[in-house]
Amino acid sequence: MVRRNQGPNPSRLMKRFLALLITAVFCLPLVAVGQGLFAVARLDPERSAITDRSGGFDLTLGLSQPVPYKVTTLDQPPRLVLDFREVDFSALQSGDLGTSPAVLAVRHGAIQAGWSRMVVDLAGPYAVEAAGMETGADDGSARIVVTLRETDPTSFAVRAGPEPSPAPSPAPIQPDDGRLTVVIDPGHGGIDPGAVRDDVYEADLVLQFALELREALLRAGGFEVALTRTGDTFVSLESRIDIARQAGGEVILSLHADAVSEGIARGAQIYTLAEEASSAASAMLAERHDRADLLAGVDLSGQGDEVARVLMSIARTETAPRTEALAAALLESFRTAGVRLHKRPHEQAAFSVLKAPDIPSVLIELGFMSSPQELEKLQDPEWRGRAQAAIVDALGRWDAEDRAREKLRRK
Repeated sequence: MVRRNQGPNPSRLMKRFLALLITAVFCLPLVAVGQGLFAVARLDPERSAITDRSGGFDLTLGLSQPVPYKVTTLDQPPRLVLDFREVDFSALQSGDLGTSPAVLAVRHGAIQAGWSRMVVDLAGPYAVEAAGMETGADDGSARIVVTLRETDPTSFAVRAGPEPSPAPSPAPIQPDDGRLTVVIDPGHGGIDPGAVRDDVYEADLVLQFALELREALLRAGGFEVALTRTGDTFVSLESRIDIARQAGGEVILSLHADAVSEGIARGAQIYTLAEEASSAASAMLAERHDRADLLAGVDLSGQGDEVARVLMSIARTETAPRTEALAAALLESFRTAGVRLHKRPHEQAAFSVLKAPDIPSVLIELGFMSSPQELEKLQDPEWRGRAQAAIVDALGRWDAEDRAREKLRRK
């Protein structure tokens, strides 16, 4: 059974700090503290709390030792985001911090290697009035206190910052070496576990499948492989596409194993991009997948200008038929390999991770964790091996046919 850690491994070697005192008044939307330092700290629930104050609240976090951190507020919806240079949240349980009318929910987890995140969903516009870290206790522990006070929506929006995790810079275009560069995107991760059934997490299942698929592709030869994540870290939808570009990706395979709240769903599905979903179920699934970025403090609702939309439309005119051919190849290989398919094996929806206009991209629902039989199948190495072999076969055939079509287009 795949189990999930909610934070960094507490048995990891702890690096100690000399005592430091950092106190700041937040006049800017984003403040970073001690960026050059590194530590793994543990959060102490008994010294942590949300405390109501007149016109707002205080967030107090007790840590086993000082750690670099940064604070941001985000709008639409209003959120407080705290990023730490690795904090182990495993001791914090639901309700430990207490409640406040100003706070709707609190989430926490890993977001990328070396960094952890806490997101506080706010009931309205609450600006950061002050924040600081207190140190000097005999046991070397530290305490972060963030003070928020209610403000008007306009002032809050002005002070709200951008998504705090920087996107990787694009890599130069590499010459074609005859190998197909496949970007495997294991869905969810870190603060976003995906579907959960019987202490099994979708994020862990699809990561295991992705790592095994990478090995299967490399053993087959003719492929370069990159992963959008290789551990239990959160990667925003926008960053997943950036990573694919940086790797020179020619195909994106986004892997999921969802759950349905009503009825019974079984079998693999392939999703391709369409602004209008092909069914109500696919529309709800796309909304649920994309909503994870909002819950993790990332807002992808911004739209590009008209020129950008026209250019993307032109690129998709060529990419769309290639993507549909890829979906057809995957479904054919699944059938040949005896991999059970959903009664609606090919669906369309507006998944953000499929919106790279120039890279054929498909989302593969490997199965549905809401079914006990499906969950058992997803954890079966023999089944995973058959499904992975089918994907390798489909990619090889699609690439050969795609290259042949490209030669005809050039003529």
